[in-house]
Amino acid sequence: MRRSTLLKKGPHLTKTEIGLTTLFLGIIIIGLKMTPPKQKLMPPVAKRIPKDVTIHGDKRIDNYFWLRERDSQPVLDYLNAENDYTFSKMKPTEKLQKKLVQEMRGRIKEDDATVPYKFGTFMYYTRTEEGKQYDIYCRKPGSMTGEEQVTLNLNVMAQKHDYLVLNAYKISPDEQKLAFTIDTSGAELHKMIITDLESGRILDDNLSNLDGAVEWANDNKTLFYTKLDEAQRPYQLWRHQLGQEQSQDILIHEENDDRYNVGLHRTKSGAFLKMSLGSNMTTEVHLLDRNDPLGDWEMVQPREQGVEYYIYHHGNYLYRLTNKDAINFKLVRQSITGGGDEEIIPNRETCYLKDITLFKDHMAVLERVEGNLTIRIFDFQEESWHALEMDEEIYSVEFDANYDWNSDFLRMSYGSFITPFSIYDVNLNTHDKTLKKREEILGGYDPDNYITERIWAPTHDGKKVAITLLYKKGLNLKGNNPCFLWGYGSYGATYDPWFSSNIFSMVDRGVVYARAHIRGSSFLGRQWYIDGRLKNKKNTFHDFISAGNFLAEEGITSPEKLAIYGGSAGGLLIGAVVNMAPNLCKVAIPSVPFVDVINTMLDESIPLTVTEFEEWGNPKEKDYYNYMLSYSPYENVEQMDYPHMLVLAGYNDPRVQYWEPAKWTAQLRSMKTDQNDLLLKTIMGAGHFSSSGRFDYLKDVAFYYAFILDKLGIKS
Repeated sequence: MRRSTLLKKGPHLTKTEIGLTTLFLGIIIIGLKMTPPKQKLMPPVAKRIPKDVTIHGDKRIDNYFWLRERDSQPVLDYLNAENDYTFSKMKPTEKLQKKLVQEMRGRIKEDDATVPYKFGTFMYYTRTEEGKQYDIYCRKPGSMTGEEQVTLNLNVMAQKHDYLVLNAYKISPDEQKLAFTIDTSGAELHKMIITDLESGRILDDNLSNLDGAVEWANDNKTLFYTKLDEAQRPYQLWRHQLGQEQSQDILIHEENDDRYNVGLHRTKSGAFLKMSLGSNMTTEVHLLDRNDPLGDWEMVQPREQGVEYYIYHHGNYLYRLTNKDAINFKLVRQSITGGGDEEIIPNRETCYLKDITLFKDHMAVLERVEGNLTIRIFDFQEESWHALEMDEEIYSVEFDANYDWNSDFLRMSYGSFITPFSIYDVNLNTHDKTLKKREEILGGYDPDNYITERIWAPTHDGKKVAITLLYKKGLNLKGNNPCFLWGYGSYGATYDPWFSSNIFSMVDRGVVYARAHIRGSSFLGRQWYIDGRLKNKKNTFHDFISAGNFLAEEGITSPEKLAIYGGSAGGLLIGAVVNMAPNLCKVAIPSVPFVDVINTMLDESIPLTVTEFEEWGNPKEKDYYNYMLSYSPYENVEQMDYPHMLVLAGYNDPRVQYWEPAKWTAQLRSMKTDQNDLLLKTIMGAGHFSSSGRFDYLKDVAFYYAFILDKLGIKS
């Protein structure tokens, strides 16, 4: 394979040289121009090595299977050649990229701190410093008047690593030690480090090959953690004693059903540790008394296919959030000593019960009604409910960190497309809200300069899909504007309209930002998710296409001014959409896209494959194979025109292996009939979530923003 480089222009030829050459050769075909023509920059061409793939009697040819040969020289050469080609094609946008980074970084208050939360006798918080990429973890005595103690400075740790992500940060019950887990490659293989907070000394208890979860027992010397199998599935729970080698640790549970992951948490009351054994559709929870770390783990309720439940502890009761005979979930409680269930909140058709949080005297419930999240508070003493009022019609809200069991306030995070991330404390008795902090956006940001609204697009089968919009005030919404449409639509994950200062680099240039809440999410309840998974998966793609078409029909944009984006399973969305409706948009950004669906789901050695049979189906079953084959982006590339595309990948990505976007790009190159750009950018030192530093990440965002703006004709 040839590594693509920009070709230099050849030397000038003088008229005399032309004449002499012509005379000498006796021909007239040389020298008609003063300079030779500039050669066109050509994309890399992946060699085709056919491999037969036969299943259910169906024989397919996979020409690019060889790209799975990780770390082989041909694969590295090809990916580097693709990167060289991409950077060469993007060179004219470098000035715009730098401007975008400047803008986005200019909105960040680099020297900042979070709202402290109480844990034991200390108040804990993180802060950032100007020019530094990572968080600094700190604490002060409960009064917040004492001297600050830095418990963990990720900037110091990052000096030894190009990539760094913190997963768990767990303070021991006596607040003398810190156990934390980090990923230094993007491959999500974590190691645990334990520090003595009094001396700052790192203990010798370094543990590796971890999922990242860790919890302390109340004796301050026993830790529990989860470990990964060869397919990077968290499948084991282990017990560790401080001062021992990892080889001496005790295996508590090994989950042999490959569909299930082992999760680890503690109840907010602090009384129990929770081992959650869960597939995509089924859960089983075991509890351990934190005062008895060597004791037995007690099962709450045996697994029952299709039944999910989540456990919360309060006094003499275990509360269980479950979908047993309750599609939108219900809340029941049962005495710890046994007995039957008492229904606290029933299943409701129009209300999806998402989460609860408990305090000594109160309970808060997070529910989704007609797309919006709402919070209700229950007083155990008064046995009364109160619904909180929000400040906007379109917003996002979640429970935030408050580990104080005896607290008289609920801490919640709040925001919208135009309201920066905010922390409120809600008095659980009076229900008054106190704003503790709102993210400060520099650069003159004014929310009054923008409008957010929600519209509803009719779909192919008579449903309606919500689209949340953000645009600059004064813009003619139905004036055929450039538009950036974002979607996901899998796993029931609902991406609510949280604030992002980065997007204003698009919106301030006249771009309408649109987020489609398509099926496969839980935006309209659990059924909205069910209608977008397994053999209903195509509804997700049709919903997104309907959203794009509706934006054009309403005059908000047009296909020549529309850019679309989706990441991971959202990348599958984009891959399917450009095959099904290639004329929907001008530009497509599939980020770490899950596009090699059949081959990945046939390979049970790949992380996530078996656990996701309940999301996509198992292609070893003929019906699922045929259905998945009908939409899998890699198998459905056709000889036709495609939009401009920038495909993003991470070489160390364990969730969507780098070869999926690489193979798909090669397949598209071999078949597409247009002259539009098709670029593949693989970050060779990162994984699924792009670069880890807060400023390095901005460069990644600016890169694909610049691609979109350039292709939409917005040059400055």
